Amino acid sequence: MKNLITLCCLLFIFSCKAQDTATKKYANISATVLEKAVLAGGKLIRVKDFPSENISPRPVDVWLPENYSSKKKYAVLYMHDGQNLFDATTTWNKQEWMIDEVATKLMKEGITRDFIVVGIHNIPKIRWQDLYPEKAMDFLKKEDKEALYSEAAKNNFSTNLKGDEYLKFLVQELKPYIDATYSVYINKENTFVMGSSMGGLMSMYAVAEYPEVFAGAACVSTHWVGAVPKENNPLPEAIFSYLENNLPDAGSHKMYFDYGNQTLDQFYPKYAPKVDTIFKKGGYSDTNFKNLFFEGTNHSELSWQKRVHIPLTFLLKK
Repeated sequence: MKNLITLCCLLFIFSCKAQDTATKKYANISATVLEKAVLAGGKLIRVKDFPSENISPRPVDVWLPENYSSKKKYAVLYMHDGQNLFDATTTWNKQEWMIDEVATKLMKEGITRDFIVVGIHNIPKIRWQDLYPEKAMDFLKKEDKEALYSEAAKNNFSTNLKGDEYLKFLVQELKPYIDATYSVYINKENTFVMGSSMGGLMSMYAVAEYPEVFAGAACVSTHWVGAVPKENNPLPEAIFSYLENNLPDAGSHKMYFDYGNQTLDQFYPKYAPKVDTIFKKGGYSDTNFKNLFFEGTNHSELSWQKRVHIPLTFLLKK
């Protein structure tokens, strides 16, 4: 009995020390509640310039659901383009995903497990460089890569890709902070990633590169063309070749994709059969893979907000 009491005391002491260490480690990161944020529910907390040794510092928003409590644990959904998720009064196009509205409803109705959302803001000038799946470039033919880089140089467009560094930021810097700061599950089974367009590509890439960290991804209006749409574009096949060679294990992952057919989404339907083939060959079924078509929808937050309940339910269903 004495040994058991001693063991419990030691575990408590070590736990307190670990918490103190985590607190000191992130003491220089200041977070502020956005009191003026227009939300349907919950609370929005912002780190104005999250420090990083891998990518340019940027704002990170953390949305906590109504009645968030440190006495329970929450799953975590990481999302790209974080400035477009919650409050249309502050976005460049006055549109939003309505994540707070939809997530609140899903949790209240008991459809999904309880979760928080971490929104990583983009930096517009380097968004493409941050979100392109960097290792997919290795699957380009030499002549195609040279032509691509030459064209980019003529247009003063940087090809200094940061996709791998972006993921290092997410996995090695941001996630440890979230795990230490909020009452969340830290295991793979409760960690997900989601985004649209280039953010869809990056979400796929995140699970492929870190299958031990993420249990699934939602890739909305995935930008399979990789860059500006054009004839004889070699990027889609390079991305697919990368995916075929790095497909996450079907036994422990969920992968969601979707697409419309208006505005920029008009370029995506022709790639759907290829996506289906890759995942079906990789052992995925309807239970852990979706590639859905939404007729008449375009490439905008207004379209995504109308269907965001579908990927959220797919990933986080109880």
